[in-house]
Amino acid sequence: MTWARTPAELAELAAEAGHDLEGAAAEAVVEWAAETFGRRFCVTSSFADAVLVHLASRVVPDVDVVFLDTELHFPETLAVRARVEATMPVRVRSIRAEQTMIEQDREHGPELYARDPDLCCSLRKVMPLAGALADYDAWAAGLRRDESPARAGTPVVHFEAARDKVKVNPLAQWTRVDVAEYIARHDVPVNELVHRGYASIGCRPCTSPAERVGDSRSGRWPMFDKTECGLHTGG
Repeated sequence: MTWARTPAELAELAAEAGHDLEGAAAEAVVEWAAETFGRRFCVTSSFADAVLVHLASRVVPDVDVVFLDTELHFPETLAVRARVEATMPVRVRSIRAEQTMIEQDREHGPELYARDPDLCCSLRKVMPLAGALADYDAWAAGLRRDESPARAGTPVVHFEAARDKVKVNPLAQWTRVDVAEYIARHDVPVNELVHRGYASIGCRPCTSPAERVGDSRSGRWPMFDKTECGLHTGG
């Protein structure tokens, strides 16, 4: 089935799957999403690594991969994107904000990320993702419960009422060890910054090496009381 479903139908599907797929293998979660939503299912990636993209490509060759190109990424991040495009059977969709960085600077002043990071994230991430997801009923992200206390309750599948989308987190139950073993087994591309202490990688001005052991998000927005950009509020 590839037609659009109503929010009520999506919510019912997500509730049932969230219960049934708890404890299931990540591949099984992706397979359920692909069989349920067809081309109306996509995967998202920040290219800190390509674990979720690689796993999804094995289950659903030619799957759409949405990447939010904020124009503020590290070169190392774009290098992972290029390697994925060259070596994996996926379709990478690089999505940019409505305004270029030059246009944003003209309207809001330079270095908005240093003054109002929530607004900057909204303009360059949250709003572009909303536009990109218009073509889909369900999307997958690489969130894991062990990444930070804020993500400890991440569901495997749930309904996002704010977006009227089904959110799929195939790796929710994985640990850092699981990720490392998968990378080694399949030679998955990893952002070079990971080897320099960057446990979570976002935009260049707002990312630093992790500050607290066991909390990979502690290196994000280090000058602010902020660890999430708004893309994954609610899991």
